[in-house]
Amino acid sequence: MISQTVPKKKVFVGLSGGVDSSVSAALLKEAGYDVTGVFIHVWHKDADKRGLERGLTLMTETGCCQAVDDRLDAMRVCAKLDIPFRELDLEKEYKKEVVDYMTREYRAGKTPNPDVMCNRFIKFGAFYNWAIENGADFVATGHYARVRTREARNPKSEIRNKSQILNSKLNAKRYTLNAGSDSNKDQSYFLWQIREGQLSRILFPVGGMKKSDVRKLAKKFGLITADKKDSQGLCFVGKVDMKEFLTHFIKRKKGKVLNEKREVIGEHEGSSFVTLGERHGFTVHASSDREHALYVIRKDIKKNTITVSPKNPSGMLAEAQSMVRIKSVNWLSKPKKDVTYFARARYRQPLQECHIESGSGKTASARIRFVTPQNSVTPGQSLVLYDGDALIGGGIIV
Repeated sequence: MISQTVPKKKVFVGLSGGVDSSVSAALLKEAGYDVTGVFIHVWHKDADKRGLERGLTLMTETGCCQAVDDRLDAMRVCAKLDIPFRELDLEKEYKKEVVDYMTREYRAGKTPNPDVMCNRFIKFGAFYNWAIENGADFVATGHYARVRTREARNPKSEIRNKSQILNSKLNAKRYTLNAGSDSNKDQSYFLWQIREGQLSRILFPVGGMKKSDVRKLAKKFGLITADKKDSQGLCFVGKVDMKEFLTHFIKRKKGKVLNEKREVIGEHEGSSFVTLGERHGFTVHASSDREHALYVIRKDIKKNTITVSPKNPSGMLAEAQSMVRIKSVNWLSKPKKDVTYFARARYRQPLQECHIESGSGKTASARIRFVTPQNSVTPGQSLVLYDGDALIGGGIIV
C-alpha cells in the first residue's frame, strides 16, 4: 500500500520587519505550516524625489522612511527561518485608501483612523485577496488579537429524532474575533472592519501572548528583530509629524479660539489641524484663561473657529455625549436587543457600558447609547463594540 503525504497548509505571513510578525512566522513554521514571508511595499526610497503629486512624501521624525530598513530585516528573518521571501507592491492602493482618505477627512474637519483603513484595504483587503489567489490557505500577521472557534447550531436544522441528530449539521464551526490576551498590546480596536467570512482563514500567532514572551521567543529563534523597537505612528510608515504632513495638502490659516460664551480668547493655525478633546495646537492670550487646562470641544470648519472649555469638577467636558451615531457599520456577530455591551470610542480607552438602540440588522448605520456620558467622541474615529472580549462590530463616528 502506497502511503500518501498530506500536503502542509500554506500560509502567507505579512512581514513588517518587526518582532511580532517575525515571531509569528517562526511559530507557524515550527507548527508545521508551509510558510512564505511577504513584505508589502507602500513606500520606497525614491518616493520623495517624485514630488507631492502622488501624496507619498511621508517623512518620519528621523528624516526618512523606515521601510527600507524594515524590508532588509524581513529578508533576514526569512533567510534565518529558511522560508521564501516575496514582495507585494500596494503603493497605489495605499495612496488611495489610506493617504487620500486621511487628508480628505482632516480637510472636512474630522479625525480619521488610518490604521483601521490600512487593515481593511491593505492587510486584509489587497494582501489577503492576493494571498488566497496565489494558493494560500491562511493569511497571518503579528497583530495582538485572536480568532477563536466555537460550535454553532445550524438554525435551519430541525431535530425530530436521533437519526436527524446524526445527519444534521449541528456542529458547524463559528469564528469570532477576540481581543489579544495582553491588554496592554491588544490591537482588536483597529481590526473591526475584517469581514466575518474571512476569520476562518486568518491567523494571529502572537495574539494569545504577552509582548515580553514574544521577545523571548525572538531571541530563542535567533531573529534579528528580537530587540527592535516597536513601530509607532502611521501604518507601514512610522512616526510622522502629522500636522507637518497635512500642511502639504491643507494650508495653514489662522483662526479664532472661542470660549463657551463665544468670546475670542486666542488663536490657532487652522481648525483642520486640531482634534476634539485635544489640549494643544492653539494659544490663549490672557493668563486667566490659562489657569485651567482647556480642551477643544467644538470646531467650525467654515468659519475656521474652535471652541475650548475646561473640564468640570467631575472631570467631564461641556460636550459630553450619551448617544452616538455610527456609519459604515460592520457586524461580525449580530447583536441582541436589551443586552449590555461594551464599547470604546478611541484606542486604549477603558471599555464603556452601552446599549445598541438601532441598526443591529444589515443597515449601514447604528445608534449607540452609553450608560455614562463620554468625553471627546470624535467624528471620523472608530467606535468598536464588544461582548466580553469578543469583538461584535464597529463603525465610524458621525
